[in-house]
Amino acid sequence: MIDAVADANEGFVRLSAAVPLHSDPDRVAALIAEGAEAWDGEPAVGAPSGLRRYGIDLRLRVGGERGGLTTFRKAAYVDIGAPRRRGDRWIAEIGWRAATAAPLFPVFSGRLLIGPDDLRVEGLYAPPGGIVGRVADRMLLHVAANGTAQWLLSELDRAALGAAG
Repeated sequence: MIDAVADANEGFVRLSAAVPLHSDPDRVAALIAEGAEAWDGEPAVGAPSGLRRYGIDLRLRVGGERGGLTTFRKAAYVDIGAPRRRGDRWIAEIGWRAATAAPLFPVFSGRLLIGPDDLRVEGLYAPPGGIVGRVADRMLLHVAANGTAQWLLSELDRAALGAAG
């Protein structure tokens, strides 16, 4: 499920992206709690209080998951909190920002939801470039934001599957 809706009053865009969960939700939560080494992130400094920061190359595949035309990579910092159990799912704070040339890339802040059937991020991001950036986001950039979020979710699922074996 993909959804991006602009809040014109604030200049933020709502992001909701999900992928099917192929691994055990408890294993995904444990993987996040164990730290970056478990999912290819590199520990980094500067995380907000209560979060851990990791350096990772976020990826956007253009042309589909299999046999895509190309993959764009961007060095980024992913900040993530400790997962907390809520009913049948786990919830953790999550955010990301570019590690270099940060003013040219969106900053995301939200939450990671690890459910019995899917992995999901929900939150807000600020498109760069003010009003021009928001127009570009409506035309194309939200597709990139969703694709990047789905890639990260798929990587967490893949790492949890690998850790279970």
